[in-house]
Amino acid sequence: MNDPALLALGATVLCGTLAVAGVHMYASGRAQRQALVDRLSGGGPLRTAAGRVRRFAAIDRRLRRTRLGRTIHLRLSATGLDVTAGEFATYVTAVVVAMWLIAASVLAPFFGPIAALVGVWSAAIFLNWQRQKRIEAFIAQLPDVARLLANATAAGLALRTALAMAAEELEAPAGEELAHVADQLMLGRTIDDALGELSERLPSRELIVLVTTLVLANKAGGSVVSSLRNLTHTLEDRKETRREVRTMLSEVNATAFTVPMLGLGSLLLINSSNEGALARVTGSGLGQTLVLVSLGLYTVGFFVIRRLGKIEV
Repeated sequence: MNDPALLALGATVLCGTLAVAGVHMYASGRAQRQALVDRLSGGGPLRTAAGRVRRFAAIDRRLRRTRLGRTIHLRLSATGLDVTAGEFATYVTAVVVAMWLIAASVLAPFFGPIAALVGVWSAAIFLNWQRQKRIEAFIAQLPDVARLLANATAAGLALRTALAMAAEELEAPAGEELAHVADQLMLGRTIDDALGELSERLPSRELIVLVTTLVLANKAGGSVVSSLRNLTHTLEDRKETRREVRTMLSEVNATAFTVPMLGLGSLLLINSSNEGALARVTGSGLGQTLVLVSLGLYTVGFFVIRRLGKIEV
């Protein structure tokens, strides 16, 4: 029993047994944890409401822990796009890298970083455009929203019930937004807070007027039916006015995008007619400064034309 060899052999067997048991318990714990995560998330890979598999889930989890990721998520939630922050960031990164390589190879290496900055700026503009597009679509549905709320209120339904009914009757984006408001009301939030958050998420004068009417009617009472019906006619008139203004300004908006395209076309024309001309021009500090100044002037022209063609209705 006192043989050192036997003692060493027994200790080795015991340590090996404990190690195997520890590895087995660790693997079993990881499997149980993964099974729990899959069960809570619906099982298998994450999917959208339309059944599409979510991509880049790991990137999305890491990105949303940062301030940039939370900002991207908030902007995406306001646009109504069925894309996560990780997917959007990955796609934008791929497009930025592609634009850098294409500009550096087609024009000159100096234009690579500029094209990358334009790609990032275009992504921010795309989010703002999608958000404004959703706001415009919601504004177009506001007369129907006011009409449904007026009819439901005239039938004796409470405002909470009327909002839930309108959410079921209307299509996106009004149906989705009102469903979100109805869900918040079911969770115990007040009508003032839920509608106030809606007006902050989709800011517009028409929505502010509707929210103010509903909040005042909920607080002070009064003839909310007549107010909503009068508001319905007003929103219909504003809808027609906005459509006419948008048609009149379509040429101005097209000009704003045509001006930068002319500048890009001239660069391509110069480089194609005299190969390597842009590389020689941007090879000196003076040439780089002049190119940056010209790009800045094109950018200023774009914003000036857009500002002149912007009319608040």
